[in-house]
Amino acid sequence: LEMVRTMMINMDPPQHGKFRRIVSRGFTPKMIDDLEPMIKELAHEIIDSVADKGQCEFVNDIACRLPMEVICELMGVPKELRKEVYNLSNRLIGFDDPEYQSSMEDASLAAAEMFVVAEQVGDMKRKCPVQDLSSKILMGEVDGENLSPFEYDCFFLMLAIAGNETTRTVTSNAMTLFMEYPDQKQKLLDDMSLLPRAIEECLRYRPALIHFRRTATCDIELGGKQIRDGDKVLIWYPSVNRDADIFDDPDRFDITRQENDHLAFGVGEHYCLGATLARLQLTVIFEEILTRIPDMELDGPIRRLRSNFIDGIKEMPVRFTPENNGGRA
Repeated sequence: LEMVRTMMINMDPPQHGKFRRIVSRGFTPKMIDDLEPMIKELAHEIIDSVADKGQCEFVNDIACRLPMEVICELMGVPKELRKEVYNLSNRLIGFDDPEYQSSMEDASLAAAEMFVVAEQVGDMKRKCPVQDLSSKILMGEVDGENLSPFEYDCFFLMLAIAGNETTRTVTSNAMTLFMEYPDQKQKLLDDMSLLPRAIEECLRYRPALIHFRRTATCDIELGGKQIRDGDKVLIWYPSVNRDADIFDDPDRFDITRQENDHLAFGVGEHYCLGATLARLQLTVIFEEILTRIPDMELDGPIRRLRSNFIDGIKEMPVRFTPENNGGRA
């Protein structure tokens, strides 16, 4: 409980704002623009690694790699520790899936192991601070004081998971939608200028998060139901993103949808810090996939994460026509 309360994502104002400001400068539009060449290079390398094979396992071979590399780059995690960060984030987010955890002790051990990685990275940054997120957390102040080692460790863990799992999940979910709705995929192949709208529709139609829980701070009536101050309230993202009062024909997947005020990235004070970065990564990876291996289709059953928190996919085998002359000379 102490660890959960120490994470910025679970803080109320004004404390939430103080912690958020420590890293918010790492997600400005200019910072994201500066990352675009690196992200495009990584995406090209990822598709290079599978394009001539004719088949791959989509989650581990494609979807997970870009967000893992990008968030680790932003945090200054050395390459030799990145696979460990990825494996630990799987164990931490898969708390309802017996493949990743079988007990609360497993979760505690995974968190402790992530803290060890955080301290390894922290030791490097203390000796040689640079302009990455880990250095910002170490040097950041709240009420005139630096974060405690525990606060730093929790911050590192939160960023590692949030920057990795959700974008990976939306990448996988978006690919399933393009395969389930070939007419929509064809529209996109015919006109790639629709890609930004298609990304937004994927975020709306199959968001990464299933729910989040908050606490009501006053009495209010919502949808004819009375909510009392202090009540625990669940936000169901698939439900709010198909609100018939907001979206026309909400159960229809439509990549040409123009009015798309979805809440996949949250709303208000807790709006996702990395939303612009996630959109950029999704756009870049699907530019590569759709232009280089456009006929991707399922090649076996999808294995889903057992969770009511993350709408995740663990394994998705796919096949496609090998790229004959793709990649670089």
